[in-house]
Amino acid sequence: MAKIKKLSLHEAQKIAAGEVVERPANVLKELLENALDAQATKITIHIKDGGKESIRVVDNGHGMSSEDAELCFEQHATSKITHVEQLQDIATYGFRGEALASIAAVSTTTLITKEADSAQGTKIEMHYGTIQEKSSTGAADGSDITIARLFYNLPARKKFLKTRETEWRQIQHLFFAVCLTRLDIDFNCYSEGKLIYNCPRTKDLATRWSQLFDHQSADSMLTCSLTQPGIAIHGIASSHHYQRYDRSQIYLFVNNRWVKDSKLTRAVIRGYQNVLPPGRYPAAALFISVDPTQVDINIHPRKEEVQFMHPRKVEQALQQAITCALEQQLSNQLKREVTIKPEAPTPTTPSFSPFNFDALFTRTAPVSTTAIPSDPFAVSRPQKVSPTTSNVNVEAMPTQASHPIKEQMQQHAVVIEKNYTLIGQYQLTYLLIEKQEGLLLVDQHAAHERILYERFVAAHGQNAKVQLLFAQTLTFTPAECETIAQHQALFSSYGIDLEPFGTNQIKVQATPVALKNVALEPIIRQAVASIAECKDLGTEQFEKEMQKKLYADMACKAAVKAGDHLSRETMQQLLDDLEQTPHRFSCPHGRPTSWLLRLDDIKKQFKRDYRSYSSVSPD
Repeated sequence: MAKIKKLSLHEAQKIAAGEVVERPANVLKELLENALDAQATKITIHIKDGGKESIRVVDNGHGMSSEDAELCFEQHATSKITHVEQLQDIATYGFRGEALASIAAVSTTTLITKEADSAQGTKIEMHYGTIQEKSSTGAADGSDITIARLFYNLPARKKFLKTRETEWRQIQHLFFAVCLTRLDIDFNCYSEGKLIYNCPRTKDLATRWSQLFDHQSADSMLTCSLTQPGIAIHGIASSHHYQRYDRSQIYLFVNNRWVKDSKLTRAVIRGYQNVLPPGRYPAAALFISVDPTQVDINIHPRKEEVQFMHPRKVEQALQQAITCALEQQLSNQLKREVTIKPEAPTPTTPSFSPFNFDALFTRTAPVSTTAIPSDPFAVSRPQKVSPTTSNVNVEAMPTQASHPIKEQMQQHAVVIEKNYTLIGQYQLTYLLIEKQEGLLLVDQHAAHERILYERFVAAHGQNAKVQLLFAQTLTFTPAECETIAQHQALFSSYGIDLEPFGTNQIKVQATPVALKNVALEPIIRQAVASIAECKDLGTEQFEKEMQKKLYADMACKAAVKAGDHLSRETMQQLLDDLEQTPHRFSCPHGRPTSWLLRLDDIKKQFKRDYRSYSSVSPD
């Protein structure tokens, strides 16, 4: 008996759907590409339950005849190509003729379509690959297709769909890319019956960016343009002043087709090397044009990846385009500065009060539980102090003339007990400490960051917060606002009370005591990025990772900074607290808090080979 059997067409289509359709966003991508290929000038999208319940795309393209409407659901039926050689010059988004057949096999599908010169339209209803009804109907020019109950006939596949919020984020990401690709089309996107994005056609890529995201990021965009033999790059990219916590706003297009290529993304990021700090990323919408014969677009069923004949050349050109845009921005800024006429300085009143660092570290007696506890590590930004005649904080450093050694030992007994001597502050960044083994340098920011982090963790769930007399309003993207609204309880557990306010705004009702003078917007944005990064983890692991990331960011923002002037008492308190802090050898981000320059190494540099101190110089 033969073991090999030919699958039925119906079962083969279900298997093929696994290659083309992984989630609702993949369905929407195929429907949008069909609308674009139909020369639509207006496209409206309706999403329910993150696309799991239904996805509807309405366009005003050229529509289909009754015969084509039925044929489009057949496997490998396409109007784009007739033989494989045409792939070299393909200008349409779709070409395989697989998508609709595969999608219809795992969903209930309703198609209403009409050509401009037809009196009536055609309506087709399909249930999981089988036509249930075909009829004539009144319809507007174009196509109206609804995909509902995705994977309901395949429970094994349906269980792998993520939450509504996760699937909606994927749909948003796709929607942004398509809108950036076609500036000549009106796009509208509805979710749960509510208009989320209204993007009328525009001639300017930066204007489209502002429609999708916000004016602040659009204002930071630079024009990128580069032409080399066989390759051209144009688009927009953010200046180094605009920083994100993830790569989600980097959009790359090859011959006007959105692609997801990690090597190209890394090339963009390399263009920002030495201007963006670690863990920060830019935003960009860059279009790469190459000879169609030099790129293969047929290497992935969902057409999300491409293969270049000379990938290194493309990556170098992409990096160079970014670098040139940043250099041009700097040149323009310098030119503007030269034309500014200097004005005589006028006395001004500082907008802030001097910062009392001593209060930052002073331990206070316990307070009543009914009152707001005193802040043991509150921080407000201090005024930077630039060293004048020396790089060492001389005020904090004892001198031999004014304090004889014997008097110092009596006055600073705690220093002797701890077996080290605090020398002072170097470059307003490092604490210099004399030890028997050598010279110890302590990074004041990294050390304070570790101290605050451990305090936050120890007080988790009981961190004191301050209710704001006037709520602070912050502006975010719709996607970020939705994430914040869904995780209000999470933010509240960290002492940050947030409330949705309008479409793109969030009201801050309360803030942790430790952050009462710190800007919350970067912390919230970082938290949103961390939520997206950890969304697929289990509940326990998600909470653990969020605690680590959020408290690390809060500690970083609240800690003293490099360049802050510290009094001697404050430096001593910082060292005392660090000594009692677990994991004190590094900050929460992994940077070392201290570095020891050993005495033996110092002696070697001065070519002293003896091993003990002597009152008589060996020279």
